[in-house]
Amino acid sequence: MTKIKSLFVSLVLTLGLSSAFAGTLDTVKDRGKLMCGSNTGLAGFGNPNDAGVWEGIDVDVCRAVAAAVFGDSTAVEFVPTTSKVRFTVLQSGEIDMLSRNTTWTLSRDVDLGLEFVGVNYYDGQGFMVNKSLGVSSAMELDGASVCIQVGTTTEMNLADFFKANSMSYESVPVETNSEADAAYTAGRCDVYTTDASGLYASRAGYPDPSAHVVLPEIISKEPLGPAVRGNDSEWADVVRWSLNAMIIGEELGINSGNVEAMKGSKNPEVLRLLGVEAGYGAQLGLSDDWAANILTQVGNYSESFEKHIGPNTPINIQRGLNALYSDGGILYAPPFR
Repeated sequence: MTKIKSLFVSLVLTLGLSSAFAGTLDTVKDRGKLMCGSNTGLAGFGNPNDAGVWEGIDVDVCRAVAAAVFGDSTAVEFVPTTSKVRFTVLQSGEIDMLSRNTTWTLSRDVDLGLEFVGVNYYDGQGFMVNKSLGVSSAMELDGASVCIQVGTTTEMNLADFFKANSMSYESVPVETNSEADAAYTAGRCDVYTTDASGLYASRAGYPDPSAHVVLPEIISKEPLGPAVRGNDSEWADVVRWSLNAMIIGEELGINSGNVEAMKGSKNPEVLRLLGVEAGYGAQLGLSDDWAANILTQVGNYSESFEKHIGPNTPINIQRGLNALYSDGGILYAPPFR
């Protein structure tokens, strides 16, 4: 009887939570702004600039959602979240979506009850060391001390890599990117490991970036993307297609400077995306110009990438896997029809 009672209570609580968080789109509209879980500070991905304005490719996903819902990409409040608490903050309803270099995994999909709605950056875990160590390969790291953020997939990846290669290491746990940077640059650890994109972002902010080298080995798959609670398909669709609109915009050659001109296109997919052909906004509970607003105010995927982390920025990341499928990468969005 005790077991049956416990199962009943658990079911009631689950149903209660589902009911409480159903209708996120309506909640966001009523509030008048989007609550977005972002990083505590990762250059190029999610970080406030000198004027206190949040910017980065993860930030742009949230701005795209705000543009889709409100026609105003600034109608968003960014909530810094650490790796340790990011999922709890989302599950509790404190934020409407999470967009902060978070890896899509089976356990997060299933055990945490989240829904990842796409990938906005294909990444992999790497290692960074000071050039003075004379290390050129991760296979030379036996016995090294390693700075690593707790509550991330990098912990398991690190353990698996060293175990598979019969090497040992000493873990130096930290909670945030800034703590990791401080510990690494102070010499508290020999190695800093995280997603390779994060290593490039951190290195760009060091006093002498050339003194640090990112080793060639990539030891994992890290598809990074926005997530929402897994019990509200209507809201998941809004966030998913806001990201897709940026990717499709690049595929179709639509950017922030030519949206109005492209409304005269003869391509039916362009006309559907930009709301010239009516009805596609209603399917998402949005106005028909929702995607046009995203592309005008935020830009397409390429614009976001090049502005925040591309070769002409201090972070200097090549498109690589994040190039469109038609350009040799794996970035791909479903058709808009």
